[in-house]
Amino acid sequence: MGSAVGLAVGRGTGPELATVFTRTVEKFGLLYETEIGVARSPRIYHSYHSLMADGGTARIRRLTEEDAGHYEQFCRAQAALGTTAVFRTAMNAQSLYLVRERLQAVKVDVITTPAAELLVVRDEAQGFYTGENSHRPGVVTRTMTFDRAITEKVVAFALERARRQWPGQRPDRILMAYKFHLLDGALDEWVREISARRGVDLELCQPDTVNRNLIEHGLPARTLVISGNEWADIMHVVLLDRFASERQENRYTENVHLHPDVAGLSEYQTVHGSADDLAGRDLVNPVATLRAAAAIVEHHAHCPGAVRAMELALDDLRGRGILTADRGGRHSTTAVVDELLDVLAAHHLDGEHFAGSR
Repeated sequence: MGSAVGLAVGRGTGPELATVFTRTVEKFGLLYETEIGVARSPRIYHSYHSLMADGGTARIRRLTEEDAGHYEQFCRAQAALGTTAVFRTAMNAQSLYLVRERLQAVKVDVITTPAAELLVVRDEAQGFYTGENSHRPGVVTRTMTFDRAITEKVVAFALERARRQWPGQRPDRILMAYKFHLLDGALDEWVREISARRGVDLELCQPDTVNRNLIEHGLPARTLVISGNEWADIMHVVLLDRFASERQENRYTENVHLHPDVAGLSEYQTVHGSADDLAGRDLVNPVATLRAAAAIVEHHAHCPGAVRAMELALDDLRGRGILTADRGGRHSTTAVVDELLDVLAAHHLDGEHFAGSR
């Protein structure tokens, strides 16, 4: 059975990571004897660095909107074709946030400790990271919106995702981290009503209160945090470090679009940015992209066991010191990927770690 996934590429190290992604998907397709097509967007999207290279506010605004419009239409077209996953390398945040607002996106991440799991559902569809800019000499005014219907949609998604994460068990605690004191009590009112109607205890907290509680009390076994984008964007690297001893350079996340026009389309991304200073030097850490590729083929392209196979292959490379410089090694991006794909093939031939493959 064939499958298709989308691919969107930004500047900086995007082209190099796109090669890592396509090579990995092709390898899994061969190992699982399944055809996995990769539909690549024809546009190379700007990074912030590439936008600033030539400067000019009017030009930046124009290119930002062009990138956002193009990427939004690419996502809509992929969803219309029945594609359920897109891998995107880093692109300029302002363009990306416009698309997330228009397609009503949430970002999902699970942080695991030996004794607990933290499920973070980040509201990307509204709030301080969304909105439009207007300019007059010496002043930029940014206008954004909070919406009751969007809040309801985000909470409903988070509760359903928690049920999938912990089948048969309820979260021990559900926190909502928003700057609600700035909203005239409206968000308070909405959350109380949603909480009562759904029969769940939603604790609406200021972001600094959430931080204090996590530091003071740690994590219950199952914690769900529904958050404004601005809190989670800043805190993600801290949560990874404190609770999982992980680094963002090795992580990917999943964005799910809730707009009915693109329902069912997930976007996977590396947590790290475009790393323009490393572009074209064959030095970028490929681990986040490799993990994203494995997750996509397992969950969207009929390759059961791909995630576990990838983790074991990465463990193999780490044990032998085959790492990029940022992880303490001396190997290029290409050398790491070459070796990893060979390890995947060797494990497959040995009949290991590829449940469901032939």
